[in-house]
Amino acid sequence: MNLRTVMILGALSAFGPLAIDFYLPAFPAMAQAFATDERQIQTTLAVYFLGLSIGQLAYGPAADRFGRRKPLLFGVGLFTLASLACAYAPNLQTLVMARFVQALGGCAGMVLSRAIVSDKCDAVASAKVFSQLMLVMGLAPILAPMLGGALVNVAGWQSIFLSLSLFSAAALLAVVLGLPESLPAHVPRQPLSGALRQYLRLARDPLFIGHALTGGVAIAGMFAYIAGSPFVFIKLYGVPAEHYGWLFGINAAGFILVAQFNARLLSRRPPGWLLVRAVWVYLLAGLALLMVSALHPAALWPLLLPLFVCIASLGCIIPNASACAMNGQGARAGSASALLGCLQFSVAAMAAALVGVLHDGSAVPMSLVISLCGLLVVSVALLTRRRQAKAPA
Repeated sequence: MNLRTVMILGALSAFGPLAIDFYLPAFPAMAQAFATDERQIQTTLAVYFLGLSIGQLAYGPAADRFGRRKPLLFGVGLFTLASLACAYAPNLQTLVMARFVQALGGCAGMVLSRAIVSDKCDAVASAKVFSQLMLVMGLAPILAPMLGGALVNVAGWQSIFLSLSLFSAAALLAVVLGLPESLPAHVPRQPLSGALRQYLRLARDPLFIGHALTGGVAIAGMFAYIAGSPFVFIKLYGVPAEHYGWLFGINAAGFILVAQFNARLLSRRPPGWLLVRAVWVYLLAGLALLMVSALHPAALWPLLLPLFVCIASLGCIIPNASACAMNGQGARAGSASALLGCLQFSVAAMAAALVGVLHDGSAVPMSLVISLCGLLVVSVALLTRRRQAKAPA
């Protein structure tokens, strides 16, 4: 797969995360603009997670029926228009609805980029491409909070959504000019009427579900961090809001570096082998984070060290779990990618909500959810590995 295609797919994959990370520094300004508190503004984040989960299920069957290109163009166009609606929302209720529609558009890139990689690559090559996509996707959490904070200070919170609209419009043009249809002409198109049956088949596939949940629960830990870190960094430890993006970016840089190292390791080891080892790193770092949080340290740095390891290890877990889940899906790659993404973001939404429910004015809720995700990730990964070893060749 050439560099241009990887860059376009990376941009498309970044839509979902970018529309989250970019506007986090704007929460206080948005709360002030709509005469409410930040807890109500967090509703726009929760509804976005919901839209990402639901929307992916629609794009999967559409991609298997009409090919990858047409649903992708529709989704990116919808994201562009919804971003404009967010920028000019007259009240919080309108903003919440626009964010839901924005998520419905944004998830197209996430679903279809995975399907396109599956169309063109085998399991090992897919894991390498997914690792390369982490480089492009990882720039979003590094740059987005910093740029978002700067934009809010200079041009107001609306400028964030206007920038998202411009970014998606540029990506739409890139798809039109540089991303041809990837589903081979000889592959039979799957009827929309069989969508539910296709999802049920995938749900009964223990290897697919196992790998999907391994990646999904790991991503849930990341979203627990995304939901909890603004309070922990800014409110609890007094980090200036304009410096929050730097801390966020350091963790994202670790994620990127590990993803690129993972791409090199794949020349020597298969993705499943790397996956079952990376999950242990995630678990141990999560437990260390919980132990440090329970001690309520006066300084922030003791928390940052295990947190960095947690987020960095995802650079190995996510691409390998995705590659293992998508391996051999063939004509149903669109539906498989959709169900994979739906599971991931459904679990992530629950983890983010749990951080809010457990909120007690300390770093413990965030750390507890991350460590629980680590326990589940290891359990699911080991169980899936055993089932795979017993499966007939």
